[in-house]
Amino acid sequence: MKDVLVIGAARSGIAAAKLLHKHGYSVVLTDMKEIAPKEELEAMGIRVYDNGHPDFLKDKEYEFIVKNPGIPYRAPLVAYFREKGVPIYTEIETASWFAPGFQYGAVTGTDGKTTITTLLHEMLKAKDPRAQAAGNIGLPLSEVVNEMEGSDIPVALELSNFQLLGIEKFRPHISVVSNLAPDHLDYMDSLEEYYQSKFRIYENTTPEDFFIRNLDDPNVMHYAQNLPCQVIDFSLSDPKANLKVVDGSVYLDDLRLFDVKDLKLVGSFNLANAMMAAAMAYHLGVDQPIIEKVIQEFKGVEHRIEYVDTFNDIRIYNDSKATNTHSAEAALSSFDGGIRLLAGGKDKGIDYSVLKQYDDRIAKCYSFGQIQDVFKEIFGHTQTCDTMEKALDAALDEARPGEVILLCPATSSFDQFKNYEVRGEIFKDLVHDRLAKLKSH
Repeated sequence: MKDVLVIGAARSGIAAAKLLHKHGYSVVLTDMKEIAPKEELEAMGIRVYDNGHPDFLKDKEYEFIVKNPGIPYRAPLVAYFREKGVPIYTEIETASWFAPGFQYGAVTGTDGKTTITTLLHEMLKAKDPRAQAAGNIGLPLSEVVNEMEGSDIPVALELSNFQLLGIEKFRPHISVVSNLAPDHLDYMDSLEEYYQSKFRIYENTTPEDFFIRNLDDPNVMHYAQNLPCQVIDFSLSDPKANLKVVDGSVYLDDLRLFDVKDLKLVGSFNLANAMMAAAMAYHLGVDQPIIEKVIQEFKGVEHRIEYVDTFNDIRIYNDSKATNTHSAEAALSSFDGGIRLLAGGKDKGIDYSVLKQYDDRIAKCYSFGQIQDVFKEIFGHTQTCDTMEKALDAALDEARPGEVILLCPATSSFDQFKNYEVRGEIFKDLVHDRLAKLKSH
């Protein structure tokens, strides 16, 4: 029986441990924190070590390591095995070994991943109710494989660059790098390394597979050369692209996919996301009428320029998923002006000055969190508030009819929140609570 070590017992690590155990591996699972289902896992025969990594774990020879994607390679235990030359994978790779029949539409990029993956999943599900969304969205792939091993289901798979760093054989049928902008410089050694990691997404593809190449993104075009698969060129402006807009309709070569007017999402970046999802769905076997119907019904992704409520003609939006400046640019460019901006969070080491170009649209910025002082240099009208709650209260006090209150942090949540979803949920709860009180007076 081959020994494997799973480092990190979040949901994906537990799912990977169970799947590998099911397939005859002798699994050791370890985490720096307490592992809640420890007794259940040990009853299955998985050895569990929590609240720290014991030194004796280094004494054993492992066939390979499965690492939680959020754990940096420079973390001491990971670095130790890396130096020894032990293969280190993420659960996307190991899960894919046991589901050769799955058809993957794989999505990565700096922005738009969740919108593309969610929309793709809706299209796949409309044709085949068994279709799944997995990876960075929905379920860990190992969980899906554990439940549906042996089937030929389509899977919409959102992949972070952290997950792509740990693949070896993973092969999607169609993939896309939505765009590229600086991000995760607190994790990666360099911007070049971050960009290159994204393009591992198609390294195992063949001439039977497809990659959607964004002609409008110079960074994508720099890296996406000499591909091993078929290339579908996308553009919002180049009439020679395969995936393009002609006379108000989206076309994939000569096939009309949907009409632009049917898309309810704001911003040209969301049109791009919808076009990519539609082309992916088509190449995964979804017929055009289904694609068109889903486009007409799709209302968007939670936490991505999500409409929350209106009071006194002041609209409030939750864009907690804007965890970098590129995402923030997309949101700020979607409104003409009168923005009461709530921004701030953990310092990721990126340059925020690019947001200065939107200063004329910002009525005032209410900054909070670790980087609250950064925005004093960016926008002409700012107020530091320490917390998101105080920022919202200040914005509600000062906003005027016709303006927009926009939570658009431009960075990650990890200084004050567990993740961007929690940040967004708390924001929406705060909004509903405050507006209920205002409306009662």
